[in-house]
Amino acid sequence: MDLKRTTLRDMFSHSNSGNRRNMFFKSAQDNIELWDRQKDDYSSEPLLPSTPTHRTFDYVLVAHKVEDDSDQRAQRQRAFIQQLQKKNMTVTEIAHDDKVFFGIRAPLETFQDYQYLLKVSDSCNWCGDVKGAVNQATRIRIVNFILHHTFINTGENFEELLKKDVFETMFCLHERKKQKHLQEKWARWSGLFVGQPVSEVKSYFGEKVALYYLWLGWYTKLLVPAAALGVVVFLYGLAFFNTNPLIKEVCNSSVIMCPRCDKRCTVWQLSDTCTYAKVSHLFDNEGTVAFAMFMAIWATLFLELWKRHRAGHVCQWKVYDWCEEEEELILDIVNDPNCKPKQFRHSYLRSTLVLIMVTLIMSLIIGLAHALVVFRVVAAPLLSEGSWEFIRDHANTVAVMLGAVLHYVTIQLMTRVNRWVSLKLCEIEKLNSFAATERSFTVKMFTFQFFTLFSSLFYVAFFLGRINGHPGDYVRIAGWRLEECHPSGCLTDLFIQMAIIMLLKQTLNNIVEFTGPWLTSCLSRNTVKKLQRKCGHCYRKACRDEQGRVEPCDICKLRDWLRNYHLANTDAFSLFNEFLEMVVQFSFTTIFVAAFPLAPLLALINNIFEIRLDAIKMVRLERRLVPRKTNDIGVWTKVLEAIGVLAVIANGLVIGVSSDFIPRLVYRYRYGSCASGSTQTHCMQGYINDTLSMAFVSHLAVAKDFLPLQMVTVDGVNVTQCSYRDYRSNEDYTLTSKFWLVLAVRFAFVILFEHVVVVCKFIAAWFVPNNPIHVKNDRLHDKLSRLKEELRDKKRKSKSTDV
Repeated sequence: MDLKRTTLRDMFSHSNSGNRRNMFFKSAQDNIELWDRQKDDYSSEPLLPSTPTHRTFDYVLVAHKVEDDSDQRAQRQRAFIQQLQKKNMTVTEIAHDDKVFFGIRAPLETFQDYQYLLKVSDSCNWCGDVKGAVNQATRIRIVNFILHHTFINTGENFEELLKKDVFETMFCLHERKKQKHLQEKWARWSGLFVGQPVSEVKSYFGEKVALYYLWLGWYTKLLVPAAALGVVVFLYGLAFFNTNPLIKEVCNSSVIMCPRCDKRCTVWQLSDTCTYAKVSHLFDNEGTVAFAMFMAIWATLFLELWKRHRAGHVCQWKVYDWCEEEEELILDIVNDPNCKPKQFRHSYLRSTLVLIMVTLIMSLIIGLAHALVVFRVVAAPLLSEGSWEFIRDHANTVAVMLGAVLHYVTIQLMTRVNRWVSLKLCEIEKLNSFAATERSFTVKMFTFQFFTLFSSLFYVAFFLGRINGHPGDYVRIAGWRLEECHPSGCLTDLFIQMAIIMLLKQTLNNIVEFTGPWLTSCLSRNTVKKLQRKCGHCYRKACRDEQGRVEPCDICKLRDWLRNYHLANTDAFSLFNEFLEMVVQFSFTTIFVAAFPLAPLLALINNIFEIRLDAIKMVRLERRLVPRKTNDIGVWTKVLEAIGVLAVIANGLVIGVSSDFIPRLVYRYRYGSCASGSTQTHCMQGYINDTLSMAFVSHLAVAKDFLPLQMVTVDGVNVTQCSYRDYRSNEDYTLTSKFWLVLAVRFAFVILFEHVVVVCKFIAAWFVPNNPIHVKNDRLHDKLSRLKEELRDKKRKSKSTDV
């Protein structure tokens, strides 16, 4: 067999270049490639030279059948197919109903040129693709590039032909055996807690998809300690649910609070919000500070450990030094040996235009956040005079929940707008490579999505209840008073907003992501079954050979093509969407985790199902993704690092500014009973009353804000004074010394917190090196063996030349 293989290869390589496509050498070429791919099978069953070998098609193009040959679409179809044939590609055309399918196979020398250019390149020369047979994933990647960079005489490429309905779609085929193996081993719900076969995923879907699942699996694994500690913090607050003196003070209080809105709202009892005070303490207690510090350091350790984890796998896959831009240059030459390089370019005019567009879209997003604020401001007083008693009593909380749901709706709408704008901005930039365009698009899209998701949360966290003014001098928007914080703090509003958005986004998005491809797959089964029954009468028994050594008949080809055609479509955004979803979740898990300690637990539960849901979707329900080679998750690493830094700042501000941790601390050690040496009462006894100020109707400005009907209690008692949350003098309503002391301590805590955590992050990053020692040693040995092999090859060539 070795002699036969060598003879065939020599005959093919020494053939006349002008007749290289004749049938004899094509058959030899096919036999050589089959031997490289299935050499283990030759020992048991020799290849028959007279029988064409079975090789899967590299790509399938689909177009609408056009009966009129003079039609512009038909002419463009033929022109594009002719251009492919000029590149020595084999095109098989099969018509079915109103569709025409074109099966594309690339010639062997295309992949030989690719392997040679890999070997002589600077960054891609030490990888698994420079030797041996080219696997199907690599073939698909190369042919996909050629199809997208083939132009007809009008200057139109495949994407432009798609837009003009010349072609309907294109897709690469699933390999049935490997697909079935991945279904049994990985893409199944029964394997929720089973490890992922990342190397097999890499062989089938390429390194880019494999690194996504590797990263997602690592992220999910490291969420376990974060989720466990978050539950402990939650249980800590729950343990003192009924014994906390602050909760008792609210529940037993006789304080009458000022109306929450103009004209419609009346005074209310502080004790009416006992439940709200209990919920607030669950997410605003002493354990929150330690948990926020832990999560900031956790984010750093996660990234550093991920870099180590990634290094081990990419070293094993021989892509550690891989350069995506150099790979694109190689594919350019394979597609067209006379190609010209895409020059780097920079235009101040284009950059200015992009900057202006980014500013406009950011202004729109922030404007939507303001619109949500106005909605909450208007909704609260309207709900407070509704017919339902429960809604009247909890008007502010219901308004917060409705605002969160409306925020989720705006997120779904703005996601489509953000994508369209990001694509247009990338077109304006005209970057020189696909890798650069992908990085630019990722940064823009994530920035827009981040502000869409978090602009409203930033308002709730840092502005709610702090810019609303006081009785006699309220701040209004379009005549409506801004919202106030509950006397127990504003952190519960932030928790409600986060919980609703996170739950809706994770559950509804997963349902939509899965049901769409699942319904598409169900609807397409009838067509495939009809062809399967038809093929059952095929006289060529060999075409149904499971070993796949014989060229199938047209019915078998069409059945396989239709099976893939009817799957849900995939494109360059398919994997990007998965990454974006998980990175946004990472943002929720780290940035405002001080207000929502259960966020890591929700993320962990979601990710356990997300891994299998994505696997089932990719393997069973969607067309095969184009395998792409890479050695990292790309610019997402920088995005995650930026989120880690922002998490430190945001959590420090949430604890120092949004929560009541600092006011409680100041009261305990400065104004409380323990500060004066008294041991008769709890140290925090009287804290709620200490944070309240009084407003008197006798004051002219206050009388203008509150109508006489608003100063009547539920029992019908007229009151002349009410309380509100602030540190102000009861005489002239100026800020008291307590306010300035608390403010100074808040800023001091924020500065101390962020410096301590940043130092801990730097120490953690230094302590955990990016590359494990075994990776460095493996790369050293690999380079040494490669250099020795190159030297031996040189000596052999020099000896043969001398002879």
